[in-house]
Amino acid sequence: MVRVGVAGYGVIGQRLADGIALQKDMELVGVVDVAPTLSVKALKEKGMPYAFYAATEESIPNLEKHGIPVSGTMEDMLKKVDIMLDATGAGIGAKNKVLYEKYGVKAVFQGGESNNVADVFFHGYANYEEGLGKNFLKLTSCNTTGLIRAIDCLDRKVGIEKVAITIVRRVADPGDYHRGLTNALQVDKAPNHQAIDLMTIMPHIDATGLLIHTPVTHGHFISVVATPKADMEIDEVIAAFSEHDRIRVVSIDEGFLGNASLFRYARDLGNPRGDMYEIAVWRDTVVKSGKDIMFGIHIPQESVTIPETIDAVRAALGMETDRLKAVGETNKYLGMGAWK
Repeated sequence: MVRVGVAGYGVIGQRLADGIALQKDMELVGVVDVAPTLSVKALKEKGMPYAFYAATEESIPNLEKHGIPVSGTMEDMLKKVDIMLDATGAGIGAKNKVLYEKYGVKAVFQGGESNNVADVFFHGYANYEEGLGKNFLKLTSCNTTGLIRAIDCLDRKVGIEKVAITIVRRVADPGDYHRGLTNALQVDKAPNHQAIDLMTIMPHIDATGLLIHTPVTHGHFISVVATPKADMEIDEVIAAFSEHDRIRVVSIDEGFLGNASLFRYARDLGNPRGDMYEIAVWRDTVVKSGKDIMFGIHIPQESVTIPETIDAVRAALGMETDRLKAVGETNKYLGMGAWK
């Protein structure tokens, strides 16, 4: 059984910890953070289900002052783990990499970190094989992760020549205040980084896109226009998405009117924090213009990268060399596809 640690117990880190704890072939050694944040205080109030390590020796007194039981420092944890999942803020992961190298520990970084921190830019479905045995892997962003799931799904069916995307991007995560209170849309310069990142993972596809920030917090929406190499009928597109365990096909007629409907449905299912690991594709949005296919995706930004991060553990540690078997194990332990 491989031993895994999580650095940064925030929006992504706490979800990674929960996801690793569900994997029957992985052991969560513990989590690391530097301060008694609300997430850390909630961990304590839940009875400390995970061992907690302080990021530095200097941070221990403040943590203990707030009653947080500390099992040691991050360097103590690094002596016990095979791989770290780094969910710290942008730039901190690169600093942590020095420690990972010192202790001979592999690591997986999240999308906010610079690409040059890792040996490979990774996606479980699209380029799993490139991550095999690598020491440092970096995930794509939440939007790119979900987008690649959908494009890779169609690409493996008939091949995709090019895609054009428009992202309606949530401005901040629930509970964040750093973007202020707004009543406006903000347009970024084209092309957006998600299109560029898609081409990094899937260089055979020509991609471009727009991005618009909108003052909501629960999820992004991506409009995709994809040009397939072979003609696909709408029913074939929907069938392809329906076969994928990380894509949930929904419809307006079922009551899924938008991002809030999916967030509420996840809460009604009893999912912790209202999380969904899968993206949603509205069958009502799948249309054709000539040969081109158009469809709309919901991206649950707080949880969508968790499965691909766990795939990265399997690749880096060589737990499974076959791509479909690897993602299948992750899906099984996370309960993905169980709704079918």
